[in-house]
Amino acid sequence: MTTARELMTPEAQCVSETDSIATAAQRMAELNIGSLPICGEDNQLKGMITDRDIVVKVVAEGKDPQSCLVSELAQGKPVTIGADDDAAEILHTMGAHQVRRLPVIDGHDLVGIVALSDVAKALPDKPVGEVLEAISA
Repeated sequence: MTTARELMTPEAQCVSETDSIATAAQRMAELNIGSLPICGEDNQLKGMITDRDIVVKVVAEGKDPQSCLVSELAQGKPVTIGADDDAAEILHTMGAHQVRRLPVIDGHDLVGIVALSDVAKALPDKPVGEVLEAISA
């Protein structure tokens, strides 16, 4: 079975937990992506920030993206997948946590990001459709 390591986008760019929301948004725009891993000063994964988080939790609430820090959106333990986990486990994790992107971890190191679209390209339609339905519920 195909593994996360084979499906992922390697060398994921991180945003620091001390960066502003505006900086995160600018980096997403530059990279043409919709999410970024949040990394701490210890280089460990602290969470994920998405373009939706910025709109719903910052802009819509009237917060200043220049002064609001990324760390304010890094809540709880991030949902991740192991680099050697198979596609079925990736789909299960995405469905269970209602996420479309997962940081891929090898030991304690962030090695990439796997998106639902990455899995969709590699698997038959039925399992992907089931997960998409679970995520969208």
